Amino acid sequence: MTTALLVIDLQVGVLEGCFDAGGVVARTGALVERARAAGAPVVWVQHVDEDLPHGSAAWQLAAGLVPAAEEAQVSKIFYDAFADTPLRALLRERGVRRLVIAGAQSDYCIRTTAQRAATEGFTVTLASDAHTTTASEFHGVALDGEQIVAHTNRYFSGLRYPGVDVGIATHDAIPF
Repeated sequence: MTTALLVIDLQVGVLEGCFDAGGVVARTGALVERARAAGAPVVWVQHVDEDLPHGSAAWQLAAGLVPAAEEAQVSKIFYDAFADTPLRALLRERGVRRLVIAGAQSDYCIRTTAQRAATEGFTVTLASDAHTTTASEFHGVALDGEQIVAHTNRYFSGLRYPGVDVGIATHDAIPF
């Protein structure tokens, strides 16, 4: 089964205020190097909106994360990296059936894209220590980034779809 690493939104402007951002970038960098060494495709997803204009300083990937010339880059405007992008076709043409997911905004882009990947029939492994988010508040209930990351990991550790494997693992325990 061909496995690809999907790196989502590890952009300068997205990482501001995120829980353990430096650690997540370092662990994702280690995943990228392991995927490359194994010959696995690496796909870079970057969000674009009025706060992250394409090409701006905020839109750039975090220091140390540099796509190789042959690695696909996908721009998105929705939380879901599959929505109105060529991601599905790009993965299919490369024969990808399993996705390892790392990146930013655990409660938005990571969760939405990972769940969509599962509904599309991809086997999904969320790198439990290689995603992050900022603190959030809704209707007077505050959650810090660490709590949101933990909840996202709990959610994906129990997510089930017919005929599809979904789970979590630390970055150093994920095979390519």
